[in-house]
Amino acid sequence: MFRTYFVYILASESRELYVGVTNNLERRLAEHRHGWDPSSYSSRHETTRLVYYEITPDVTSAIRREKRLKRLSRLRKIGLIEKANLHWQDLACGLREK
Repeated sequence: MFRTYFVYILASESRELYVGVTNNLERRLAEHRHGWDPSSYSSRHETTRLVYYEITPDVTSAIRREKRLKRLSRLRKIGLIEKANLHWQDLACGLREK
């Protein structure tokens, strides 16, 4: 069975960053935005805006890519985001269209 996996970066208004991986990006964003785990990093830092994501067909490469992104410096993450999303717009709005 074919599955789709997403590696994503969320940002807060103050541009605090969170990197994650999931097989259902819409569901995962809802979890982040509703703060279902108040002690989580994304809840504490209010990282709820989807500013970057990549799609991959297998979980192993998705996890590997997530680890690589987490190891990047903040400056390199910002460069990656701004290359694809210069104005840090919330990309969640266009998810259903894709």
